[in-house]
Amino acid sequence: MNLLFRYKYVLLGVIIGAIAGYMYYFYIGCASGTCGITSKPVNSTLYGGLMGGLLMNMLKKDKNRKT
Repeated sequence: MNLLFRYKYVLLGVIIGAIAGYMYYFYIGCASGTCGITSKPVNSTLYGGLMGGLLMNMLKKDKNRKT
């Protein structure tokens, strides 16, 4: 349970990114099916979740980090 509270912003970023990735597939997508990321909904959902998690991890503030 402590792990969820520790990474709550990263998990939120993954969820929002996954939703955004699926919405990108649904509304824009790839008509020919040859696009690597947007050809299948699973690919674009996972890619969006990865990008959302990385972005939120980059933006979160660490208590131990000195700036």
